[in-house]
Parts: sequence; C-alpha cells; structure tokens
Amino acid sequence: MNGSSTAAGLFFFLFGIVSTNIFSDAIQEWILRVAKAPVAKFGASKKETPEICIVELGGTLGDIESMPFVEALRQLQELVGYKNMCFVHVSLVPVLGSPPEQKTKPTQHSVAQMRQLGLTPDFIACRGKQPLEASARRKIAMFSSVPTNAIISIHDVSNIYRVPLMMMEQNLASMIAHRLRIKPYYKRNSPQQYSTSKHDDMTGISKSKFIKEWTALADSVDAPESECCIAMVGKYVGHGDAYLSVVKALTHSAIATKQRLKIEWIVASDLDKNDEYTSEEAYKSAWERLKKCDGIVVPGGFGVRGFEGKVDAIKYARESKTPFLGICLGMQASVVEYCRNVLNRPNAHSSEFRDDLEEDMEDAIIFMPEGDRERMGGTMRLGLRETILRKGTIAHKYYGSEKVHERHRHRYEVNPSIVPDLELAGLNFVGRNADSSGERMEIVELDETVHPYFVASQFHPEFTSRPEKPNPLFLGLMEASKKRVSGAE
Repeated sequence: MNGSSTAAGLFFFLFGIVSTNIFSDAIQEWILRVAKAPVAKFGASKKETPEICIVELGGTLGDIESMPFVEALRQLQELVGYKNMCFVHVSLVPVLGSPPEQKTKPTQHSVAQMRQLGLTPDFIACRGKQPLEASARRKIAMFSSVPTNAIISIHDVSNIYRVPLMMMEQNLASMIAHRLRIKPYYKRNSPQQYSTSKHDDMTGISKSKFIKEWTALADSVDAPESECCIAMVGKYVGHGDAYLSVVKALTHSAIATKQRLKIEWIVASDLDKNDEYTSEEAYKSAWERLKKCDGIVVPGGFGVRGFEGKVDAIKYARESKTPFLGICLGMQASVVEYCRNVLNRPNAHSSEFRDDLEEDMEDAIIFMPEGDRERMGGTMRLGLRETILRKGTIAHKYYGSEKVHERHRHRYEVNPSIVPDLELAGLNFVGRNADSSGERMEIVELDETVHPYFVASQFHPEFTSRPEKPNPLFLGLMEASKKRVSGAE
C-alpha cells in the first residue's frame, strides 16, 4: 500500500502561514499526517494504514520554488531517522555523439547538487531511450557513491504499464524493503546492505495475483484487436495536460476492450459556423474529422467560448447515433441541445452564460440553489457524492449497482423544473442525488432502442478510472465504439 501527497494540497494547507520560521515544520507535519491516512489496497474496500508513503518532489534541484521542500525533506529524515526514509533521484542520461554514447555527467552534477542541499540519494533512476549500459552504470555509481545495483534503468518500453515490471525485474522492491527495514523482509540488526539484495524477489510481489493481472494488462496493450478513434471536443485541446484524466480513462477502457486508442482533438469553437474567430477552412476541417470518428467525448470546462460548438457536436452524435459521453459541462450542453432541437425551445441555454432566459422554460441550466454568487472561492460542489441509479438503464447495467460514488466539481446544474418535459420527450435522467429531494440530475441517457450509447454525467467519471478497473461510463463508450467499428450495432 502507499499514499501520495501533492504540492497543491500542501500549499492550501500552508496558505495561512506567514512566518517563514515555521514553514518547514508545517511541510513536515503535513507529510507525516498524510502518510498515516488510511488507504485501500487495489481491489479492496477496507482501508488500512500504509506501510510506505511516496512523496514526489517535482521540478529541478536548485530551483527556488522547490527549496523550501528540499530543506523540509532534509529535516524530515533527521526527524524520522535514516532507517525510515530513503531518497530516489530521477535523472536523465542523454545519448550524444557519433557513435552514440550514454553521457553520465548530467547525473553526476545533479547528485552533487543534491548533496550540497543536504540530501543523499539511496537510488538513482536513470531515464533514457535505451537500457542503461553496464559501463554507464558503473561510472554513475563511482561518482555518486550510490551502489551499482541501486542504479535503476528506466528506459523506454512498448507501453507505460511495463515500467513497474521493469523496475521489479531490477529487484527495486526488495532493495527498498531492505533499505526501509520493512518487516518481515529485513532484520533490523542485520549488517547486510540494501544494495546486496539478490534477484530473489524477497517481497514475493512477482508471484502475486495483482502482478500477474498487471502483466496481462501490459501484454494486452501491445496486442489490440482493433483501432478506435474518439473525438475529444473541447476548449483547451491545445494544452495536452488539460484533459489528461479523460485521456487516461479512455486508455484504460481501450485496454479493457482490446483496442488501440486514437484521439482526434477538435477545437469546439471550430464546429460553430457563427464563431467570429473560426475560418471557413477550420470549420470544414473540424466537421470532416469529427464525422470520421467512432465515438465522441465532450469533457468539462468553464466559460462560454466553444459552448455552441459542443452543442452542435452533441446534436450530430445524437442524430447520427455515434456513441457519445458527456462530462460535467458536456452533460449540461446535451440538455441544452435536447431542449432546443427536441422540445423546440431555440433560446434554451445555461444561466451561466445568459441572464435573460425565461424562467423554467429556457434556463435549462441553473446556479446551484445553495450557491453564493457574492463570495469568491469555495463555491463549488466538490468531492465524492452518492448517486442513485434507475434499474434497467445503461448506467445501471455498466455500474452493476444501484448506488455509486463519483467525484464532482461544478457550480451549475440541470434545472429540475424542466426535467419532466425532457423525460416525456425521451431524455432519461437515470441518476439522481442521494438526498431526500432527488432533484439533482447526475446522469442522463437515451434509451438503447433509440441510440446505441448516449450517456452524460454531471460528475467526473474519469477521476475514478484505473488501469485494472476502468470507469463504467468510459467502458460503455468504448464497447459501443468498438461495435461501431466492426459494424455490429
């Protein structure tokens, strides 16, 4: 088991601290508290106190932004003791020259910089395109005083899911168990060095059910049965990390359905012929690319730019019976689209973007009743919430449960006053909030007899997707898209 801490959460914790004298102490206090927070093993529901807490210090050693954290980690090791804390330094080993040669100087210098700051690496993870050569490994060990066996090659592999297997093959798990004296893997009074651990997998992890399943997962990524193209219709497609969680969730489901995933990035505003910044060429290209895709995802976002393009993409998905998944604002856009084109309410919109809408007729999306428009910050509906699913629906079929818990991040939601009209017209609100009112719409879908897969959620299903357990809504999308590719629908 392991826990992880993020700088974002830490900065929030430290926000009210003004005295630099206690900054380092506060960082240490926060890490120690997070390290003891109960977590669940993969596939288990019971939470236990973790044996290891992994803390990532990102950035580059020496940068001013990371200096308070570096000093805090130095002091933390003094506090908890050498036997209870170790450091893994990640460094790039570039290949230069002709003939190509792995250069170790950057790693030597970064380790020297690390030592100047008071940190001593126990392991060095060397990134590179090719496996680390024995000569390079020996040179790094010589000039860094890190044992040769503790120099780990993290080279490029066929897919990212092979990286843990690669580290396991180099006996990293057993060496860390030695280094941290984790019972029953190491006797505290033994003089044996952690780096002398042989490739005997003393942790037994390679024989575990989880690793066997993980290996099968990695193998399946390299042997897909077909390729599937999913259109990502968003506002921030120019920034690769903006929809990273959605991409990972799609990847997890693509692996589960044995497909190679291809994502077609489409700027939402390019689908809107009335957008003043969209050229005729961009408009034509966007629609041509969209219509070639096997499925469509409209993810969350903020602001009015691109909203009309999202609505048009959803209309196309609905009418062409292209598998569709909407998330957060994507669900809201799907409700607006249905109001306009099925209920014949052409002015229907979200009150987030217009304030001149007819009440309970055109205001398809409204501000949360408990929301505060005056106060800045802390006004979102956040975190894990329970949703009650209607039996016999697509969502219920894929979740396999009447109650589900998913994470939320929104201020606006579907107007419950227009729900009866929408349901009479065929748009089914099959997931609702768990409190007594039942007036928060969480999942909307079209019946399978009308559309192979048209589902949208107010919550963010991508946040609970895992490689070994894809989120059900993404899994449903990828299965429907696979049927479309094979022509089986």
